[in-house]
Amino acid sequence: MGLLIALMIVLSQVFGFETQLLKITFDFIPQVVMASLFGPLWTGMGSVIADLIGSTVLGKGAFFIGFTLNAFITGILYGYFFYKKPISWKNAFLCVLLNTLIISLFLTPLWLSIMYKIPFTDGRLWMIRIVKALIMLPLQTTMIVFFGNVIPFKSLSKRFAA
Repeated sequence: MGLLIALMIVLSQVFGFETQLLKITFDFIPQVVMASLFGPLWTGMGSVIADLIGSTVLGKGAFFIGFTLNAFITGILYGYFFYKKPISWKNAFLCVLLNTLIISLFLTPLWLSIMYKIPFTDGRLWMIRIVKALIMLPLQTTMIVFFGNVIPFKSLSKRFAA
């Protein structure tokens, strides 16, 4: 689990793209692996650990607890959809869709409006997020299914999961 957390930090903080209002990363790949092996609670906790370490050591902005809550909820969602379940197109799409609706299109704009005193209904928060969602939804879904079919989860789960 520690290696997956480290990989999440690297993919999020080092290889991610971040502006004040937008962040694009590929840390969802190790999250899916973690979710498949350890389940919702541990994936949520691992995501929180990755967020705390990443923002403390390599953070590019101020720490805000709302984004840590986002990390926990995202881990719970991935765990719900992928723990002891096949990584299918349906599961991947529903998981990414829920994550997009809850985190990207509701909670993150809420946190940004609180942090930067921008009205929640301001178009600057929404236009860029909607474009990101339209691009990342099919990309994340496809990458999850691809890596889900490449990584031997059954043999890994026998070795590492409880």
